[in-house]
Amino acid sequence: MWAADVERDILAGKYSTGPDRPFADLLRKYASVVSPTKRGCRWEVLRIESICRDVIGSVMLSDLRPVHFAEYRDRRLVDVTAATVRREWNLLSHALNVAINEWGWITDNPLKSVKRPAPPPPRDRRLSENEIERLLFALGYDYGSKPETVTARVGAAMLFAIETAMRTGEICKLSWHDVDLDKRVAHLPKTKNGFARVVPLSAEAVRIVDQVRIDESESVFNLRTSQIDALFRKAKSRALIGDLHFHDTRAEATTRLSAKVDILTLARITGHRDLKMLQVYYRESMEDVAKRI
Repeated sequence: MWAADVERDILAGKYSTGPDRPFADLLRKYASVVSPTKRGCRWEVLRIESICRDVIGSVMLSDLRPVHFAEYRDRRLVDVTAATVRREWNLLSHALNVAINEWGWITDNPLKSVKRPAPPPPRDRRLSENEIERLLFALGYDYGSKPETVTARVGAAMLFAIETAMRTGEICKLSWHDVDLDKRVAHLPKTKNGFARVVPLSAEAVRIVDQVRIDESESVFNLRTSQIDALFRKAKSRALIGDLHFHDTRAEATTRLSAKVDILTLARITGHRDLKMLQVYYRESMEDVAKRI
């Protein structure tokens, strides 16, 4: 009789064959074993430590249930956006699946039965020419002068991003070894999705590259992503511009390029291997489309 009761409880999920340790231990093992294999390791480790400090981190694996993740979701949505929670959701789900399939710590993924937050509506924010000029003024960038300051080089990087659809990190890592001005291309050997790509350079992009050239430097723009993030935010504030991120330059560039090249070429330029993802970055208004038909 007792054995039958235990078997029923096991089938009901009341018992676990996993180790008797808190969920935080699972996440920290993931951070030490799996995260270092990813390009976004630093962000992921910081995110994991934050989750470990939450109440859910102290829940024992044998007690972990869908309700714990539902409560975690609701707590996080009070402080952060649904997009942030969805990114954390992907991280948590993968950590749980690794623990199931490779470590044998747990037997089921409790996230499977919990509703993840709905995705936010796609951004349709574009930069106007007026905003671009105001940002360049705030950054101290002059079309006719070499950008001597870090702030001015951020202005040059912004214009370059609008011409090329390159990400902030790609611009910061761009070296003179990667640029062929005769062929007007930039080689990106290592990108966010793990695949190399070649980006064509417009006449304006070539002008910008020539303008920022420093002979003794291997880096084209001599910038770090942290500098671009901080200085762009300050310039945006001085220019009285809201709801704008440096990453919006990638969408602006994608939308502009879509009027010049076919969709397959556009995907090769931007590095999107899934054509559906281009919809996230294509932001031309129907009013503008109407002018072209």
